[in-house]
Amino acid sequence: RMIEAYTRLHHEGYAHSIEAWDGADLAGGLYGVSLGRAFFGESMFSHVPDSSKLCFYVLHDRLLELGFHMIDCQMYTPHLESLGASLVSREEYMEMLRRALKHPTITGHWATLRNMRSPR
Repeated sequence: RMIEAYTRLHHEGYAHSIEAWDGADLAGGLYGVSLGRAFFGESMFSHVPDSSKLCFYVLHDRLLELGFHMIDCQMYTPHLESLGASLVSREEYMEMLRRALKHPTITGHWATLRNMRSPR
């Protein structure tokens, strides 16, 4: 059922994946859901060392271009901390989420979007 749910969210423009390929082979990636200007990471994976880190870097850069406020990593881990994640209090999180959800959700294929940055 999860595959069906994410497939539907992808077709509706809410779920996004960032992938690293080595020729025809999937090296690694991550996926998650965006709402407003918040991205909720669901999972990262790698078949080749550091490929998920590369995907996270690309995602982070793209989200900055699009004016996103936050990436919710769900779990605070040393791996995510090495990528720049920081632990926030529930109050901080709720405020960040409130600000992010004030914006409309950018749906569709993000690679085709340009200059979508909005005021924070």
